[in-house]
Amino acid sequence: MIRIMIVEEMGLLRGALRAVLSSEDDLEVIADLSEGGDVPAMAARNRPDVVLVDLELAGTDMLAVLRRLTLEVPGCAVLGLSRQCSPEALQEALQAGVRGFIGKDVPPAELARLVRAVARGERVVDPVAAVAALTPTAGPLTGREREVLRAAAKGLPSKEIARALYLAHGTVRNHLSVILRKTGTRNRLEAIRRAQQEGWM
Repeated sequence: MIRIMIVEEMGLLRGALRAVLSSEDDLEVIADLSEGGDVPAMAARNRPDVVLVDLELAGTDMLAVLRRLTLEVPGCAVLGLSRQCSPEALQEALQAGVRGFIGKDVPPAELARLVRAVARGERVVDPVAAVAALTPTAGPLTGREREVLRAAAKGLPSKEIARALYLAHGTVRNHLSVILRKTGTRNRLEAIRRAQQEGWM
């Protein structure tokens, strides 16, 4: 029996995931959570074989949580659910210890198969997520604008972005205002989120 813990903030989706997985003879959902912060402690208590986790939980740095989880409960495999199927999102998830990466629209039968695969120690990426990650949308941003936005996504202020990219401070400010216009957003946080969702970064 493969023991599964589900981490998903949306109650409806969490219930649907539980129902789909519990209907399989060899899968058992032993816990579910709506928030990410308690994941390592809950996994340490319940010892799931697989944690199925939404990588985009609001208000939580899920990648940091998952790095802690893989250190504290090393025998547990993480299968990440994500809408952001960009190459960067996929790479960051794998670096954080995620063993599988799947889109939120994966068919039920495929979800069960992928849970079994990560439980066996395999690394999996569902085909739809893989295609989306390998062929990101050609966005409106130039290469330099993407570099500036990636630096901003790390939390760097404009002066540090300028230093890191060998640009003048005014040039960085100009790039950021152009990025806001092109992405149709009001601030850099919204621009980062939009660019990540669209696979432009």
